[in-house]
Amino acid sequence: MKKLFLLLMSLCSLGAHADEGMWTLFDLPAAIYDQMKQYGFQLPQEQLYQSDNAVKNAVVNFGGFCSGVVVSSDGLVFTNHHCGFDAIRQHSTVEHDYLLNGFYAKSYEEELPNEGLFVSFMVEQKDVSDQILPLLKGIKTDRQAEVVDSIENAWQKDIRQQDSTLRVELKPFYEGNKFYCTTYRDFNDVRLVFTVPKSMGKFGGETDNWMWPRQTCDYSVFRIYANPKTNGPAEYSKDNVPYHPKSWAPVSMQGYKPGDFCMIMGYPGSTSRYLSSYGIKERRDAINAPRAQVRGVKQDIMIRHMRADEAVRIKYDSKYASSSNYWKNSIGMNKCIDSIGLIQQKQQFEAKIRQWQDTTGYLKGELDFDKLAQLYQKRMELTRIRTLFMETFFLQDQLSLRAWRIQWRMPVKGPKSKPKKQYHEFPDNSEEWDKSTDSEMLVALMKNYRQQVTDAKFLPDLYKTIDEKFHGDYAAYVNKMYDKSVLMKSGKPIYFNRKSYKKDLGVQYGLSLSEVWSEINEERGKLTSEIAEQEKMLCAAVMRMEQDMPNYSDANFTLRMTYGQIGEYTLGGRPSGYYTTARSLWEKMQKADENIEYFAEPVMHELLSVKDFGPYADPLTGTLQLCFLSNNDITGGNSGSPIFNGKGELLGLAFDGNWDSLSSDIFFDRQLARTINVDVRYMLYMMDRWGHADRLLKKINAK
Repeated sequence: MKKLFLLLMSLCSLGAHADEGMWTLFDLPAAIYDQMKQYGFQLPQEQLYQSDNAVKNAVVNFGGFCSGVVVSSDGLVFTNHHCGFDAIRQHSTVEHDYLLNGFYAKSYEEELPNEGLFVSFMVEQKDVSDQILPLLKGIKTDRQAEVVDSIENAWQKDIRQQDSTLRVELKPFYEGNKFYCTTYRDFNDVRLVFTVPKSMGKFGGETDNWMWPRQTCDYSVFRIYANPKTNGPAEYSKDNVPYHPKSWAPVSMQGYKPGDFCMIMGYPGSTSRYLSSYGIKERRDAINAPRAQVRGVKQDIMIRHMRADEAVRIKYDSKYASSSNYWKNSIGMNKCIDSIGLIQQKQQFEAKIRQWQDTTGYLKGELDFDKLAQLYQKRMELTRIRTLFMETFFLQDQLSLRAWRIQWRMPVKGPKSKPKKQYHEFPDNSEEWDKSTDSEMLVALMKNYRQQVTDAKFLPDLYKTIDEKFHGDYAAYVNKMYDKSVLMKSGKPIYFNRKSYKKDLGVQYGLSLSEVWSEINEERGKLTSEIAEQEKMLCAAVMRMEQDMPNYSDANFTLRMTYGQIGEYTLGGRPSGYYTTARSLWEKMQKADENIEYFAEPVMHELLSVKDFGPYADPLTGTLQLCFLSNNDITGGNSGSPIFNGKGELLGLAFDGNWDSLSSDIFFDRQLARTINVDVRYMLYMMDRWGHADRLLKKINAK
């Protein structure tokens, strides 16, 4: 929240001011809009949210995990390369490796459909707290979600009767002290149009991830398709046509300078700025630390197999990127928590709240800091075990994924009247995984879990099976499941009402996991409900204590706006610089022999070493600027979010934060927090000089 702490680390002085906040647009405080105008925002407030050509109308939820922006009259969407990564991977083969070599559709007919991919436009948002909160009174926190879901389903039914293309979401804000209802329009036919080669879209890989300076050309281009008769949403059909929006984001070629206003709109996923000091300690020690430890184990195996086999690389590129992103984030966040003394700062702020509570009597007898501390102390080890369990058995290998799915989410096939003929069936997805990689990974993770968890009741029975029937040979146990279990049959019926089913080693493996998972969650759930209620009251106390200043809710993957300025930061007396150049990228490319993540094709060396970048050169520096820094407030989910200038023109896309402020999900450091953005001129330069995508550039019509 704005001015959350009075005690900030005085690490440096800045010319640009970092204003914390992920603001909803329908109720944007007047004070925030006034501050935006002082920084250089030039549009009337209604053009943010209300008008037909409002800036928010061009911003999309991309796939339910990223953000994007519409940039043309025929539905072109810019998002990050890493947001489109899995869609690109699914179209890639060893013979046609679009992930490695890039892709450009030279006609509408060549644009590639993507099953399950969608974009959502926010139509409307409103505060419905007065309708929801009375219905939740007296209901325990852990049961309130069921009530909210039932209301959402009823409202969804009502709105569909009015307009079948609309969808509603009912979500808690301010830790459940308020509820907002958001209306969306979803488009389910989204096609891949253009992507740069992986060497550019992921340039620097894990070496440069979360780091500055940065030269990654992190973008890809998709197109929204619509019903040819209505220009509205439609399921995929070869007869669909490009979507024609009423408005789209204008693209600026004029660049930026230090102190210039900038604004990001997108869908930040999750922050915990109101979280107590006890919650931060749990996150550091029981979530971040074990997550990083387990992911380090499996990533070492994945990368070794990926480097040995191109087919395996294609299958695991996206999985590895997803895993390593928050492996490094967890390490960096813990480093920042300790380096700025965040837990101590929170404790000081909580002491201030206690003093205010004693003076005012607000929530006296309800908000109890001693009780909160005791609850977290009891939950700490359970949370650590839960993290280890999830990271070990949930997220990577195909066998474990199937073992979970067959118990919880698998559709039942066969006649209802004949149970013995009912069955499950897994589709053939052999192009998505590799047995050698998966099995080696699972063996290593099983061993690691046993080393990390000493309480026997949280060790699944599978460990007894390994010890007693396989004489401690983990590899033999895992290989037998992969080779013999019915779970690994693709495209064949798995009859679950037969005796042989329950005797199956893979099925027994899944059951043993399920039993322990239930045990962990049952014990932890008793504490979690009480903790959630205390954290909710803590948030309410902060809002009341700071009622004279604007406060925003934590991110929850709803549309938010953050404003700030272009500019560098200073750490240890060294200025960071606020943009990178083509020359800096070319120089890194020369180090590819030392670091494979700096490899780029010869054509890229040529394109980035020219002296004349034509219309893509910055008018002040005369060179091609690649990435730039702003002090906007973002988090995961903001990837692909458009960054606009004061006129509402597109400057580029947000794609990362900086290493020195990775604790920003729980504390916004005004001195160090920076967003790393890819410059739209860099994006267009690659479309032009590498892709020769003239038909796309004409529609984008950058000025």
